[in-house]
Amino acid sequence: MKAAVIVFPGSNCDRDMKVALTQSMGVAPLMVWHKETAMPDVDLIVVPGGFSFGDYLRCGAMAAKSPIMQSVVKQANAGVPTLGICNGFQVLTETGLLPGVLMQNAGLKFICKDVSLRVETSKTMFTRQYREGQVIRIPIAHNEGNYFTDPDTLKKLKDQGRIAFRYCDDSGKTDASANPNGSIDNIAGILNERGNVLGMMPHPERLIDAMLGGLDGKPMFDGLIEALA
Repeated sequence: MKAAVIVFPGSNCDRDMKVALTQSMGVAPLMVWHKETAMPDVDLIVVPGGFSFGDYLRCGAMAAKSPIMQSVVKQANAGVPTLGICNGFQVLTETGLLPGVLMQNAGLKFICKDVSLRVETSKTMFTRQYREGQVIRIPIAHNEGNYFTDPDTLKKLKDQGRIAFRYCDDSGKTDASANPNGSIDNIAGILNERGNVLGMMPHPERLIDAMLGGLDGKPMFDGLIEALA
């Protein structure tokens, strides 16, 4: 199996992602610079977190126009599994691969802490090693993680089972007190219609080893490799 991690100026979670994928795959992913124009033949594409282009203009907006993203969009639309984490989620919305926008946090401050997430579906390649309704702990680190979309799109996300994760409390309850950034309907991660593209604000790659404080992120990568093997 081959995977690729896209690297932009300002990416800072690309190496964390490389470690997570290497641990699950047994081989290192390709690190693809944003100025490349052709994506290698891979089984998985990851757009990592960070502050691409310093978050100037609008988070993810400039990265979405990088040469490599034309190839990423083409392959994702053809069915290649594509994962966007934090800034990567922002980039995927800017390309149109995922609906909605990521706005400034409701509290107008950068947030860096562990949060509880409720797994809304286990019927995807990304969540197959979690249980539906399972509560996991995953770190967040963002200033623009406030997900918003129009009512019709929100209804589609719900009706089509495309909400992958919601912010919750330790018991799995999703209410305003458990929402760190103001995201509509406590949404932390969504899927495209085909189910091969996932964008999420929390960072599963930061919890893949007990020495890092936990293992709640590891099932995502192990499950992906299992699904794509």
